[in-house]
Amino acid sequence: MNSQIETKPAVVNGINTTAFLGAVAAITDDSAQGQTNWKVTSKWRGGTRSDTHVKSYRIGSQDVARSFTISADEPVELCGTNKYANPQEYLLAALNACMIVGYALTCSVHGIELEELRIETEGDIDLRGVLDIDPSIPPGYEQIRYTVHIKGNATPEQFEEIHRTVMATSPNYFNLSNAIKMQPRLVIGSSELRNAA
Repeated sequence: MNSQIETKPAVVNGINTTAFLGAVAAITDDSAQGQTNWKVTSKWRGGTRSDTHVKSYRIGSQDVARSFTISADEPVELCGTNKYANPQEYLLAALNACMIVGYALTCSVHGIELEELRIETEGDIDLRGVLDIDPSIPPGYEQIRYTVHIKGNATPEQFEEIHRTVMATSPNYFNLSNAIKMQPRLVIGSSELRNAA
């Protein structure tokens, strides 16, 4: 008879919390395991259409193969064909998706079962800035507004604490609420211009 007792992983909200806490412990013990690198390659497909390819990412010392294509376009009113979501919608979707991971993981490790989790996000862009009609107008958002709808077997105080945790730890919340140093390179034919932006 096997003296070892096999324990089933604890799954809450579809998340294997045993595996997640194991990963947290491993990264706590060896910070190199928590280093990640993300990359994409985007190609123009004519008009306002582009395809972005995801081929791999790095976690710790391991390269992990991926295979996804993200297609983007613009609405007809902005010279597109309206076949795909546009870059702004992907940006807001990326913010929401990143925060949803945070809410779901944090709730799960605390044993909170979710009944509903929905984030509504919006922002305003003045096209006079985008089209260089008025250089005093920024070409992007000055403010992004979002509302989190959450329901489950937790107290309002617990959900408020989880909300604060997500705002403090979500990568895309951080990315959009803080300035990120951009390091551009421009390659024209076989020539490369560094720091062209």
